[in-house]
Amino acid sequence: MIEIRNVQTIQGRRITHKIASEETRVIDGTNLTLLPALIDPHVHFRTPGAEHKENWETASRAAIAGGVTTVFDMPNNTPSCITAQRLKEKKQLIDEQLKKAQIPLHYGLYLGADQNHLDEVPKTKHQIVGLKIYMGSSTGDLLMTDPAALDKAFRIAAENDVLIAVHAEDEEMIERRKKEILSSGQCKAALHSIIRTPEVAARAVHQVIELTAKYKTRLYIAHVSTKPELDLIRQAKKSRLPVYAEATPHHLFLTTDAYQHLDTCALVNPPLRDHTEALWEAIHDGTIDTIGTDHAPHLLEEKRRAYGSAPSGFPSIELYLALLLNAYNEKKISLEQIVRFTHTRPQEIFRCKPNHDVVLVDLNQSRTIDDKQLQTKAKWSPYAGMTLRGWPCYTILKGRVYDPSDFFVPAGT
Repeated sequence: MIEIRNVQTIQGRRITHKIASEETRVIDGTNLTLLPALIDPHVHFRTPGAEHKENWETASRAAIAGGVTTVFDMPNNTPSCITAQRLKEKKQLIDEQLKKAQIPLHYGLYLGADQNHLDEVPKTKHQIVGLKIYMGSSTGDLLMTDPAALDKAFRIAAENDVLIAVHAEDEEMIERRKKEILSSGQCKAALHSIIRTPEVAARAVHQVIELTAKYKTRLYIAHVSTKPELDLIRQAKKSRLPVYAEATPHHLFLTTDAYQHLDTCALVNPPLRDHTEALWEAIHDGTIDTIGTDHAPHLLEEKRRAYGSAPSGFPSIELYLALLLNAYNEKKISLEQIVRFTHTRPQEIFRCKPNHDVVLVDLNQSRTIDDKQLQTKAKWSPYAGMTLRGWPCYTILKGRVYDPSDFFVPAGT
């Protein structure tokens, strides 16, 4: 039995919290606050095919260090996870890596939408958390631009009660704007946000909301980053459509100013915006349902390539909760909202089985982010040098306590 004594709840009460366990342990919770462990509905742990960037051994350590015990992994692997067989093979690799890490994360997998393999959806519907559709180009070779195939995907998903998650950017607009803007000879990272305008995202969101209205497909719009998207989603919710919206930490806490010091390391899809005020408004009015990290690690030598060859994406899962706790201390968000966006709503939307995992946080601890201490194999983050107040101290997964001494392992292990 694990006993957490005198710990504070998010309502401010002091309790002793007990968790069934094979180990006997007492934790002094006097300076700690108890939260349910986080669910990250959007990660890229890079297995199979890109384990040089990340794998489930390093990523599970990063997750636990960040208070996360449940993750949903995206299908844009090498090869892409688009069939029942590939899904099975991917699970086998993941289970082997988690066994080596001795961190039994809860996880779910998305199936990738490929217009030639949509018959795989009924075969896998009880094995996946959703069908992921890439309407705009990103890492990997999954891209669906054919309107007829998109329509078919929504119909099949609805018939099989499968949630569709979309990367909503209009590829035709991206390519057209890329030709127009890059033809001038300019080639700098900040152009990324100019090429992929808010209209690029809004056009795709409008299209998928129309398909949701047609088929009543459950729709999860990943990494919403612009006011026009939010306006469309807000209206869809008023019309009682089953539409859910995810925000990311980088769109909440970073802006296009980051290009000045990060250059190509600031590249992410969708790009950084200057719409943080609209996103925070959507956090508070209920338009946003979840906060997912879109943890997408690349090595620094890859990120520092010239614009056009540098990949997009940030590693961020272990800073997920700390960034939100810092926002709590800055009066931007409540603890109740943090629990809602990182646990309650993901559990409801993705129909997760409840568990007894918790994270204990010190709301007053201040720490400066040091890339050398990160658990991700990528060993960098766009938040390096930021001082955050509020950090996870213990994560309890399946009755096992992971404390700070477990988090910081020697580089290269």
